[in-house]
Amino acid sequence: MRVATAIIGLGIMGRRMLEHMLRHPGYEVVAIWDPDPRACEAALALAPDVAVAASAEAAMERAELVYLACPPVPRKAHALTALCAGKGVFLEKPLGVDLAESEALVAACRASGRPAAVNFTQAAGAALTGVSQAARSGALGDLLGVDIVVTYADWPRSWQKAADWLRFREEGGMTREVISHFLFFSERILGPLSLVWARPSYPADARLCETHMLARLETAEGLPVTVMASVGGAQPDRQELTVKGTRSSRRITDFYVDASSEGGPFAELSERPADPRAVSLRAQLDDLLLCMAGKPNRLATPEEALRVQTLIEGMLRGAG
Repeated sequence: MRVATAIIGLGIMGRRMLEHMLRHPGYEVVAIWDPDPRACEAALALAPDVAVAASAEAAMERAELVYLACPPVPRKAHALTALCAGKGVFLEKPLGVDLAESEALVAACRASGRPAAVNFTQAAGAALTGVSQAARSGALGDLLGVDIVVTYADWPRSWQKAADWLRFREEGGMTREVISHFLFFSERILGPLSLVWARPSYPADARLCETHMLARLETAEGLPVTVMASVGGAQPDRQELTVKGTRSSRRITDFYVDASSEGGPFAELSERPADPRAVSLRAQLDDLLLCMAGKPNRLATPEEALRVQTLIEGMLRGAG
């Protein structure tokens, strides 16, 4: 039996998930919806046989699972509607931008008893699984911390520009969209983090999102996670997380390229897949089936996503 799924939000992430759910034998997309007719048209080009519902509520009627790819602010209301109707929910990250709202959402997820997970794309991936195993086995030696480096020539990046909200301070920015992934990864390896200090930089237009972020976070034992992120300059994208150990260290580049060093140059541990995004999304969808069945899985829980959101929003306000 395939899981009947509704997709709410048909921007780049919603269309990407639609495409990969259509390929997966475990899912049947029964309805889609977005308030923007142009987004619906773009989705129908990928899936001409899928029904476009008249409203978000109508899209959910036949679904067992609701995937929410809408922006953060309306996401809570749609999630609560789905949970009250007895549906499982798969939420895009960040969980939200208002901590009190997100705390209420997490409590509602818990109280509903329905399957709920958040789409941190590395959760079920080979890189996080491999680094977690290496850390537990002692192959890395004593853990010393994590370094996160993110640099872009422009934000949003060219493929994101249709999602105009990503450039605004209210909901967007690279800290929420990208660094959140790496803080989730770091907490899976090191344990819960606390924000020690953070210095964001914003443009003169107060509506726009951050252009730079410097931050230090620590575990309860004092292991540091350092963040350096910037936008600007003629350069390729750089998205890099390094887990440092006394025996060896692991560097994850562009979310999935896993490389190891024992003091020399980092060496990639496996051949790069032809379509890394397809491999990553397939792993997420495989584990989402486990989540829907109430079985152990590697997906991010709402509680984990709330911890990450708390850190991210603290960084954006500045601290220390």
